[in-house]
Amino acid sequence: MDKEQVLKYCNAICDNTLMETLGIEFVDVGENFLTARMAVNAKVHQPDGVLHGGATVALAETVGSAAVFVLNKNPNLTTRGIEISANHLKGVKEGFVYAKATPIHNGKTIQLWEIRVTDDQKNLISICKLTTLTRA
Repeated sequence: MDKEQVLKYCNAICDNTLMETLGIEFVDVGENFLTARMAVNAKVHQPDGVLHGGATVALAETVGSAAVFVLNKNPNLTTRGIEISANHLKGVKEGFVYAKATPIHNGKTIQLWEIRVTDDQKNLISICKLTTLTRA
């Protein structure tokens, strides 16, 4: 599949899921990364009007788990996130946040991902580490 087909497929499988609820959209893919974005608005705010860390983590796990499928190019894989950690560095009230997943370790069964979440100005908002488990 080419880049546009990959992004179209990734976005299509989000229908009727948490990803659709949060407005997560896959926007870029390359040889060793996958990027998704999420609008920062009232749906993903904490009560004080700032992006909720849980929504950020959901974005990070979404893009990291999808990256396993995309980068391994195997539609028969079942992937689950088994551990995630996040350091939130800066608050965001509006605009978009972008999560870019890149592999640290891309094994057959266990993968380790770094997910950097940035805002529209490319400021680092959060940095996440995701471990995924893959079964064929």
